[in-house]
Amino acid sequence: MDPRVQPTSKYFPVAMNDNNEEPYPSLSDYHDYEPNLEFDDTELQSPSADIDLEKSLANLNGTGGTLDYMESPVSDGTIEENFEEELVNAPQLVEGITALDDKETGNLLDELEADDAKEDEDFSDVAKYGVVDVVGDDAVGRKIIVVSACKLPSNKEVDHPKLLRYLMYTLDKFVEQDYSLVYFHHGLTSKNKPTISWLWQAYRAFDRKYKKNLKALYLVHPTSFIKVVWQLFKAVISVKFGKKIMYVNHLQELKQFIDLDQLNIPLSVLEHDEQLMKKLNKGRASQQIELEEEEKPEPLATQQFGVSLQFIKANNNGEIIPPLVRQCVEYLSQPDALETEGLFRRSTNITKVRDLQNRINLGEPVDFGNDVHLAAVLLKLFLRELEEPLMTFDLFDEITQFQTLLRDERPKKVKVLMLEKLPLDNYYLLKYLIQFLSKVMDRCDLNKMTSSNLAVVFGPNLVRSPSSQLSLAAIGPINAFTDFVLVNHDQIFII
Repeated sequence: MDPRVQPTSKYFPVAMNDNNEEPYPSLSDYHDYEPNLEFDDTELQSPSADIDLEKSLANLNGTGGTLDYMESPVSDGTIEENFEEELVNAPQLVEGITALDDKETGNLLDELEADDAKEDEDFSDVAKYGVVDVVGDDAVGRKIIVVSACKLPSNKEVDHPKLLRYLMYTLDKFVEQDYSLVYFHHGLTSKNKPTISWLWQAYRAFDRKYKKNLKALYLVHPTSFIKVVWQLFKAVISVKFGKKIMYVNHLQELKQFIDLDQLNIPLSVLEHDEQLMKKLNKGRASQQIELEEEEKPEPLATQQFGVSLQFIKANNNGEIIPPLVRQCVEYLSQPDALETEGLFRRSTNITKVRDLQNRINLGEPVDFGNDVHLAAVLLKLFLRELEEPLMTFDLFDEITQFQTLLRDERPKKVKVLMLEKLPLDNYYLLKYLIQFLSKVMDRCDLNKMTSSNLAVVFGPNLVRSPSSQLSLAAIGPINAFTDFVLVNHDQIFII
């Protein structure tokens, strides 16, 4: 019988720009160097554009015609808002922005609506550029979506309405849970930058379901173009939504919030960041800007995050289920917790997460403080920070080929993978976790967490690439595999 049957910145000095322009607010405590424009933005500032920006914004904001620089945004990741009413009437309120909705640009939404009826549209001609990528999770368990301007093709090559449909198609898979968006601005030129009118129509196309669960928007390497766009849109974007926007002048700042190894950062962006840092530090210490992991100290015996299952087992009297996992599962198995809407989809305050994570690693008692989402985030964080993923690096290629299997082959293949290829300790822990998640699915009428929703949340936390980077192409098969395991757990796991 199979033995599994019986489980026994201080960052950088202040640098002033040459034109005395006020620098961008940064994620650090200092203002940083603002790079020059990569392209000519005179079309946005020219009187011939027939948009009196200062007057229109002054009429709405009561500023008397003075354009303010954006205040330093702060987001704790828990903001919920309803700002749609502001957008409904905005084109009637702001003369300048109404001009963007004329016959020159007003057909984009009509094209989108006409194309909504098309199912299974082939986006291969747009996806091949790699403009959009979905990677791992940020510090509080939110999915990260990356948009790279440098990968945008020439305006002569791209179908902009189709590009917008592709963006919406990609986001549709993740907007039901909290997510973060990283936008690499470097590489936007006069040849590939969309028009302001397209940006405005795109903003209108992304309705509340896209904006509500967006918890952080990181604008990396902003330029004056970003400032112009912000001032143009500022009148119709709510203050609460504005607080989700974070300017990131250097990758070192972004590293505070997101593991950079998860991101497929384009080479040109890395090179651009290095040049900015050399200018900022006057070429004195290029080593400071290298994106290398610092040497990790020896873990404490009580540590549970960022170590291996074998390490935890050896330091916990041979227990197969890590103490933190058991505590999270037992807490979340209470009826009130299981019935919480958006369980595992909602984030919580990052300070609370990091504080409790540090105390757990020190062996201090776990206290979730009646915060269901805190326990849920910590469980996902534990899985994500395992030294090796629960499904092991060796199984990554096999799992990402899951969708190529014939449907009648899948049950046997998955059983072989689980019972023969997965290490025994991993098998027991996975079984324990899946059995708990089946309880979550049983209450999906209340918590809204179906097998497919849970697969989106847990798939990338159970399966990771050895390179730590997860491409958009791999996410579909991983989620499909996880969904299959959740739905068929009674047949897969031996009881």
